[in-house]
Amino acid sequence: MHTASRSNGGGGGVLASRTSSRSVTETVNGSHKFVIKGYSLAKGIGVGKHIASETFTVGGYQWAIYFYPDGKNPEDNSAYVSVFIALASEGTDVRALFELTLLDQSGNGKHKVHSHFDRSLESGPYTLKYRGSMWGYKRFFKRAQLEASTFLKDDCLKINCTVGVVVSSIDCSKLNTIQVPESDIGAHFGMLLENEEGSDVTFSVGGERFHAHKLVLAARSTAFETEFFNGMEEDDHDVVVTDMEPKVFKALLHFIYRDTLIDDEELFMSRSSFLPSVSESFAAKLLAAAEKYGLPRLKLMCESVLCKDISIDSVAYILALADRYRATELKSVCLQFSAENLVGEFFCSTLPPKSTLKFIVRHFLACNIFSSF
Repeated sequence: MHTASRSNGGGGGVLASRTSSRSVTETVNGSHKFVIKGYSLAKGIGVGKHIASETFTVGGYQWAIYFYPDGKNPEDNSAYVSVFIALASEGTDVRALFELTLLDQSGNGKHKVHSHFDRSLESGPYTLKYRGSMWGYKRFFKRAQLEASTFLKDDCLKINCTVGVVVSSIDCSKLNTIQVPESDIGAHFGMLLENEEGSDVTFSVGGERFHAHKLVLAARSTAFETEFFNGMEEDDHDVVVTDMEPKVFKALLHFIYRDTLIDDEELFMSRSSFLPSVSESFAAKLLAAAEKYGLPRLKLMCESVLCKDISIDSVAYILALADRYRATELKSVCLQFSAENLVGEFFCSTLPPKSTLKFIVRHFLACNIFSSF
């Protein structure tokens, strides 16, 4: 801190200025999940040879996970698999903390964690001198134990990596500040829905009743606004919904009041093993509800959930769903995925039926997607 004073020449007063600054050192964190399918086929590629993840960005630098099925060095770890995190972009003396986690796929949560974050006070951040520098473990896991464990399931391994890049800055803005909490308006409106206080409309859905507030619904949905204030009698407080399941309508109300997706495992459940029933999934039904009631943000949320389940086997079904409910973002991802993946699978037995191929090609032509090739 620096203090300066100046006489005004007459001795009658002093003009003083006070300045202050603060150095702040913190980490910018990011994570990447690396799925290794076909582990048994990767074995035997040779000591010192690795399988690399896609690069990902944390703290302004590119990173990649390197998995060595036969170990990194022959002399001391031929019986082990090795895992490292590498600096994949240009950089000099990049300081960072790291964590490598081998995910337990039994559902018991007993993951194998190697964390540098826990030891940061003892050893400080690790410094990567240049592009290609690595941090990790030559003896990450004994190969025999790994192959007999629940970390390996369906010939697949899952590794999660967290990187914390150390950054320093001079901060003057936080010297005299008051921390303002995050908005909790969604929580308050959510309590209004749960407590049913002041509700003025009741929905009957599949034998269940839901109490809500016309003004809240109308403010969030143009469809509800039209229904309540243009097409409904003022004293009509009971609405019957016949085209929706109770759990879907409950999720719809949850979004309208809280602006978030409902916390329900079924909503995020993968449907890849039940391909024809993609349209019957929770996410698909909620997408249909969002389209019906004019809730574009909820539509995008549902599209984001469905997008994660796109595969060669499921893309045609999800594309049909996107087309039906005018889910343009999801449709675009499906078409791009098809353009990039189906050509290589054309003669593969896992290719979707001929009718679904025609459906995809029709959309390719409509979107002129081949123009980029």
